[in-house]
Amino acid sequence: MERYAPSVPTDPARLGPSERERNLDRFGSERFDVVVIGGGITGVGVALDAASRGLTVALVEQRDLASGTSSRSSKLIHGGLRYLEQFDFKLVREALRERGLLLRLAPHLVSPMPFVYPLRHRVWERAYVGAGVALYDVMASVGADNPLPRHRHLTKRRLLETFPSLAPDAFVGGICYHDCATDDARFVVALARTAASRGAVIVTSIRAQGFLREGRHVAGVIAQCLETGRRLEIRARVVINASGVWTDDVEQLAEDREQLVTASKGIHIVVPGDRIDAQAGLITKTRDSVLFVIPFDDRWLIGTTDTPWTLDKAHPAASSGDIDYLLGEVNSLLVKPLTREDIIGVFAGLRPLVTGDAESTAKLSREHSITRPAPGLVTVAGGKFTTYRVMAEDAVDEATRDFSRRPPPTRTDRIPIHGSAGFAATWESRAGLVAEHGVALSLIEHLLRRHGSDAERILELAAADEALTAPIDATTPYIAAEVAWAVSHEAALHLDDVLTRRTRISIETQDRGIAAAEQTVRLMAPILGWDRADIERELVHYEGRVAAERESQTKPDDRTADAARMGAPDIRTLGS
Repeated sequence: MERYAPSVPTDPARLGPSERERNLDRFGSERFDVVVIGGGITGVGVALDAASRGLTVALVEQRDLASGTSSRSSKLIHGGLRYLEQFDFKLVREALRERGLLLRLAPHLVSPMPFVYPLRHRVWERAYVGAGVALYDVMASVGADNPLPRHRHLTKRRLLETFPSLAPDAFVGGICYHDCATDDARFVVALARTAASRGAVIVTSIRAQGFLREGRHVAGVIAQCLETGRRLEIRARVVINASGVWTDDVEQLAEDREQLVTASKGIHIVVPGDRIDAQAGLITKTRDSVLFVIPFDDRWLIGTTDTPWTLDKAHPAASSGDIDYLLGEVNSLLVKPLTREDIIGVFAGLRPLVTGDAESTAKLSREHSITRPAPGLVTVAGGKFTTYRVMAEDAVDEATRDFSRRPPPTRTDRIPIHGSAGFAATWESRAGLVAEHGVALSLIEHLLRRHGSDAERILELAAADEALTAPIDATTPYIAAEVAWAVSHEAALHLDDVLTRRTRISIETQDRGIAAAEQTVRLMAPILGWDRADIERELVHYEGRVAAERESQTKPDDRTADAARMGAPDIRTLGS
C-alpha cells in the first residue's frame, strides 16, 4: 500500500500511481470512442465533455496536467474587457457567460475580484471607458443573473483610497469593476478529476508519436510512455488534437503542413504583498499589451507582455528585456517604484493564437477554431482559458458528427467541478474544522480554497501522521499532506509537478522552491517507489531548472534567453 495514500475504492476521481498503471494497460486492450491529445484546460475540458455524454475517452499528455499555457496565465476568469475595443462582442459575451457559470460550478477555485481602471483624462476618457465597462456589465447580465457588483466611477480621492500606491499626480480618477480570479493549474487538475469520475482514462507523461491508420482514416494514436519507454497503440473512432501551441506539430504527424497556430509569449512577475498598497487589482493599457496588477494571495502578480515566439515551446524563457519592460510599465503608475530585488517569481507562457493576417500577435484572434485536417482527426485551437467549456463542446460536436449514433448534447454547464460539492456549507462552518482538527483557521481556508471538499480528507490524512501537518516552506501555507495528496490523487509524477503546479512554491518563494525541494521529494518517494538514485535525479534536475531559468532572465533577448533556459532539459526526456 502506498504510504500516506490509503485505498479509497469509492473515489473514481483518483489519479494516483496505481490508477496510472491500470490505465496504461487499458490503452492496449480497449478501443475508445475518443482519444484526446493534450492535458491543458482545453484537452481536459474535451475529455469531460465527451465522457459526460456517455462516450469512452482516453487522454494523453506528454508532460504534466496544465504544464504548458494552462499554468502560465494571468490567473483570471474574465470576459476580456479589452476585446470590446476590438469590437469582438461575440467573444466577450461568450466569456462573460462562462465566467458566471464557472462561479457556480467551481466556487472553491473561482472568486470575484475588484479591479480599478485609472483615468488620466477628465472628460473623454471617463466617458469612453465608462461606456465600455457599462456595456461589459450589461453583456454579463443578458440571459443570466450576474452575481458580480456593477461598476462604479471613482473620484481621484476614492481612487487613491482604493489603490494608495498609485502616483497621485498621474491620474484624475478611475472606474472600479469586477472580474474573477482562479488558480489555473489547480483548476485543470480539478477538471481532470471530474473527467476521471465520469470514466475518462487520463494518463500523463505519454507522448503522441504518430497515428494509427485504417486506409486514410486516423484510427488512433501511437505513443510512448516517457516514464518507462513503453510503446502504446491507443485505438479510437476519432482523435481530438487539443495540444495548444503544439497543434501544428501534432497535425504534421498526419502530414498536414498548414500553420494553424501562432505562439505569443506573455510573462509575469511576482512581488511581495507589502511592495504595493491596494485593496483591488489594476488594469490599464500599455503601448503593446494590457497591464494587470493582480492580488495573488499575499503577493502581487504583474503582467503581461504580448510578443511573437518561435523558439522552444515547452519552456518559453523570460528575458531581461521582458522584465525591464514590465517594471517600466508598472513603475510609471506607482509612487514607489519596484526594483529587480523586489521580484520573487517570474514565469513565461505561450498563447496559442489562431493564425491570421494581423501584423502583431496582439491583434490575432482569441476565438477558437475547429478543423478536420484528416479523416478521423479533429483539431481545436485558439481560445481563452475562460471559454474552455465552449471549445470542448464544439470539438466534441464536430468529432461525433459522423457517428451513426450521435451522443446527447453537452451537459458540462450543469456538472460541478471536483471539490465543489458542499463547499459553501463547509466554508460557512470552517470554524468547526478548526476545533475538530486543532489547526489554524488560515490553514483551513487555504485548503478549502485550493481543494474544496477534498480539504477534509487532506486534514484526515494529516491527522494520521503529525509530520504531514508541517509546512513545506516556512514562507508559504502549503503543508506536507498536500504533497502526499498531489501524488496519490492528482497525477503528480515529478518534483517539478508539485512545486510548480500542484503548489505555486516555485514562483512564491525567493529561492524558487530550492529549500522546499528535499522535503517534498522525500514525501513523494514512498508513494512513487523511488530509490535514492531517483531522489537525487529529481533534486539535481529541479536545481538545474531553477538555475537555467534564473540565467535566462539575465539575457537581453529571446534567443539568448532561450539558449540559457535550454541548459536544463525536461526531466521527462532524460530517460527516453
